[in-house]
Amino acid sequence: MKKTILALIIVSAFPFSACSREKSETIQTGAEQTAIYLPLIRNKKCALTANHTSTIGSVHLVDSLLKLQISIVKIFSPEHGFRGTVADGEIIKNTIDAKSGIPIVSLYGNKKKPSADDLKDIDIMIYDIQDVGVRFYTYISTLHYVMEACAENDISLIILDRPNPNGFYIDGPVLEPLHQSFVGMHPIPLVYGLTVGELAIMINGEGWLGNGLKCNLKVIPCIDYTHQSLYRLTVHPSPNLRNMEAVYLYPSLGLFEGTIMNVGRGTPFPFQVFGHPDYPHKEFSYIPSGTAENRNPKHKGLKCFGNDLRKLTADSLVHLKRTNLSWIILSYQTMQRKDFFNSYFTQLAGTEKLRKQIEAGWTEEKIRQSWQPELQKYRQMRKKYLLYPD
Repeated sequence: MKKTILALIIVSAFPFSACSREKSETIQTGAEQTAIYLPLIRNKKCALTANHTSTIGSVHLVDSLLKLQISIVKIFSPEHGFRGTVADGEIIKNTIDAKSGIPIVSLYGNKKKPSADDLKDIDIMIYDIQDVGVRFYTYISTLHYVMEACAENDISLIILDRPNPNGFYIDGPVLEPLHQSFVGMHPIPLVYGLTVGELAIMINGEGWLGNGLKCNLKVIPCIDYTHQSLYRLTVHPSPNLRNMEAVYLYPSLGLFEGTIMNVGRGTPFPFQVFGHPDYPHKEFSYIPSGTAENRNPKHKGLKCFGNDLRKLTADSLVHLKRTNLSWIILSYQTMQRKDFFNSYFTQLAGTEKLRKQIEAGWTEEKIRQSWQPELQKYRQMRKKYLLYPD
């Protein structure tokens, strides 16, 4: 077994003072702090795990680093591809980046983890992808496998940290190890309140890579960010999260993916509505017709009736600081169908309990109360890994 190396954390010099919501526009991402990480990668053969969100201002990180004469020999891309245009769940093949000519290895297709051959002749890996802070958003699963591969091959990993737009609260059931999958790899809540850098430190610290592995990890943290900062994304993180309202609704509506309901896929407003052709309330309707991002959405071409959440503002969603279970409870009770849930729901929830509780008629508050013991344990563990104040 290759030797393990304890995580190293590079923390930039800024005071851990509370950052007001009004100051959130002053936040600097890790990628923007080139003076800190360029000395670590100069004269080295670098690989990047990146996508369309990997930018310094309006310029892609790859283009910026090439201009700075950094040697980038390979790019690894997650779900949705390097340019962020591939539909959810669609297999992505290896290719060549048309602009830079750099080989791209897909980590969302036949394999999820870089192989030893992929990492041959690479000195250092850089990870820079915008996350949204929800356990079933698969970029953090890619992070896990990249960390594991780097640990196995004695390659250092630099994470250029980015704010978590849902980082201002913690909520939802904690994943049970029995239900680990690519949409949930760690025993963390549905909304886990960490940046990617903090989560990577937690993965190392809790030994979740397995086999005694620890990744040689360096995190370049954000400047002027706290977990109460309201960070507005400048680039949509994936094809179906097109605005901040969808990003804030995603933790609640993402669970509908494990049901018979459509969540606006195949429309101009994904993750802002939900409906079904047989939904009995007819006040609102839409037709999932298929889009470039969702060619074959659930109930394609059929008129769906349901609920329109586009009237909810970003400010009102932020104020709640919690997931909303009332929508899925209402839908289950309204539809009255035994096939409402499918097996994917358990993977998304990370537990069978949530489905059983809804089927048994538990109220939202009773369900939420059942989460609290595990959430309290998580909050205590989380404190050890924070780079930013709450």
